[in-house]
Amino acid sequence: MNTKKKAYFEHADVTHKKEIEDLLIRVIKKSGKADILVNGAGTTAPTPIVEIKEDELDNILSINLKSIFFASQVFGDYMIKNGIKGSMINIGSMSGLVPLSRVFAYSATKAAVHNISKNLAREWAAQNIRVNTIVPGFFPTDLNRKYLVGERLENIMHHTPMNRFGEANELIGATLLLASNQAGSFITGSEIVVDGGFSSMTI
Repeated sequence: MNTKKKAYFEHADVTHKKEIEDLLIRVIKKSGKADILVNGAGTTAPTPIVEIKEDELDNILSINLKSIFFASQVFGDYMIKNGIKGSMINIGSMSGLVPLSRVFAYSATKAAVHNISKNLAREWAAQNIRVNTIVPGFFPTDLNRKYLVGERLENIMHHTPMNRFGEANELIGATLLLASNQAGSFITGSEIVVDGGFSSMTI
């Protein structure tokens, strides 16, 4: 990887396709092209399934699924039409592999993200666009920190061989690997799990 190459990061409210199209224009204007897309938008709520209201479900679907669908569509179309060798990295979830308790709507949308990633990897491999998923274990964030307490915290630690939460900078290595057209050139359709051993634990 060329360490002298400057990275450019852009954030936006990506719940509407028009906003994503505007985002792409800004990125191209700033950096000349867009060849790496990281889809990291996400939200959750611990509402039991029988109590989930329509507006809450719509919000989770919009942020977790619709945004990734349209971002992939907009950036993928641009990459294909311009012959760009690209990498798309979607942020999945352990709950997208095996549903976790208390986050029904979140789990459903993350499972869909994993499915979309594999579908796009298959569809776009011939266009030299790689699509992969990073699957974080438990990383405390503003989104989930208030739920990682008490018995739930104890259960997570008992299920994590490294016996700790992940730190944000521990996702950097997997991201750089998947973004690189050298180190990650033959990786597509993969789910890179970064979880301190959580997924390897049974009883």
